[in-house]
Amino acid sequence: MKRRALLRNSIALLPALLLKRQGLDMVPAALASAPQGPFKPDWNSLAQYQVPDWYKNAKFGLWAHWGPQCQPGHGDWYARSMYQEGSDDYNYHVRTYGHPSKFGFKDVIHEWRAEKWDPEELLALYKEAGAKYFVALANHHDNFDNYDSSYQPWNSVRMGPKKDLIGGWAKAARRQGLHFGVSIHAAHAWTWYETAQRHDKKGPMMGVPYDGRLRKADGKGLWWEGFDPQDLYEQDHALSLNSENDGAIGGQWAWGNGAAVPSKRYCEKFYNRTIELIDKYSPDLLYFDDTVLPLWPVSDVGLRIAAHHYNSSIKRHGSLEAVMNGKILNEDQRKCLVWDIERGQSNEIQPYTWQTDTCIGSWHYDRRILERHQYKSAKTVIHTLVDVVSKNGNLLLSVPVAGDGTIDGDEREIVKGIGGWMKVNSECIYETRPYSVYGEGPAMAGAGELKGPGFNEGKGKPFSAEDIRFTRKGDTLYAIVMGEPSGEVVIRTLKGKAVKTVRLVGYAGDLEWKNSEDGLRVVLPAGIPTPMASVLKIGGDVYI
Repeated sequence: MKRRALLRNSIALLPALLLKRQGLDMVPAALASAPQGPFKPDWNSLAQYQVPDWYKNAKFGLWAHWGPQCQPGHGDWYARSMYQEGSDDYNYHVRTYGHPSKFGFKDVIHEWRAEKWDPEELLALYKEAGAKYFVALANHHDNFDNYDSSYQPWNSVRMGPKKDLIGGWAKAARRQGLHFGVSIHAAHAWTWYETAQRHDKKGPMMGVPYDGRLRKADGKGLWWEGFDPQDLYEQDHALSLNSENDGAIGGQWAWGNGAAVPSKRYCEKFYNRTIELIDKYSPDLLYFDDTVLPLWPVSDVGLRIAAHHYNSSIKRHGSLEAVMNGKILNEDQRKCLVWDIERGQSNEIQPYTWQTDTCIGSWHYDRRILERHQYKSAKTVIHTLVDVVSKNGNLLLSVPVAGDGTIDGDEREIVKGIGGWMKVNSECIYETRPYSVYGEGPAMAGAGELKGPGFNEGKGKPFSAEDIRFTRKGDTLYAIVMGEPSGEVVIRTLKGKAVKTVRLVGYAGDLEWKNSEDGLRVVLPAGIPTPMASVLKIGGDVYI
């Protein structure tokens, strides 16, 4: 019996010994037994999930999609495209920093300081804008952890800003009374960084390898001495099929079509990083930028993380208050977690709460968008929010944060514009549920087709004052007019309904209205309070 016990203990210690050999410290909490609870790491068990009321009622969250890729101020996926010879990011990188064989993304991290970051000020602003939850980027495909990570040495406490960014965001969000979430993208670093294995095919640096193959021993005497670049780049593996084709990664996102399959070590390291993140910062929401779940279906770590997240929430709160977002979910999987649509939205009312995530600019800060004044307007954001909520969804909106930790003047005005509308009209958003139909108007017929993870945003017919979206709260129906109508609004959906009262939210006077052969006709006053979208509050027997 003693020999069997000794063997079991030795096996239990094996992961610690392996990680110790790789120079990584162990965190007992992350490898401890998962909290006991009703959820097991399988789809049948996860199907008992119920979306918590706080999330159903919140409707609107803001997101800081902020990490070291924001430091260059050159837009999204910089850490991948800076290794794509001849690309815009590659050319910028060579001009600004030098050749990627000498100055790689690891060195961009070293430049990042976040010296003007003030989470308390930003979160106070976001609360004023009407956000009910806030999400911070824990890591991106660049594989850098923005928190005090015991399993990833390349983290914001050990290098770069040398600050616990997730810890700071969490504290500020909770001080403002906002639910706190984290977004996790690092599962894809294995294939996403394959460009770092390349070399120039022409020019004076032809054949000189980029820094994606460097090892710990190569750092002697350099700023990163003692750190292994492979903990960041994870490129000690054969390339995916057709890796030289920069667009091939899109078809391999679900780990098929010749994608290089991650090792067991890589998958378990991702699991440990994420479990530590949950245990240390207690986020209410986890957003995964993955098809279904991270590393699914080549690993079960996503299922294990889901069960841990849900059971941990029950242990902390006494009830399930956790949310987890995943993309490209089938009907059964949408019972287990909240379906997220990236840069797009559903074209119908969904039976389960879902989420749109989008950004007013590029995901990572791009100063060129500021210079050209090309951010989405507050009006566009409000129209998206209203459309999403009318279909039983939430909106998670990213406001790009510059490398120094600030948002620029254009962004600040947009956030304030959103807040101005919400201060008057938020009753048609918070705690509402869908009406029998989500809306009416010409934009419905011209909606963009939803494909894959989303990306139908801006592909449909633009909203006009003829487009109306509906939400309800108890016996009250809200009809939101998507634009600035001239004089009269006709709500054809309410033809023949026993309307008793019609008010314009934000306007103290009475309205002239009547039921007609073609619907409810409402005359709006001159100088409507919120021109970007007007909210009619309707009472009576109006349900279909």
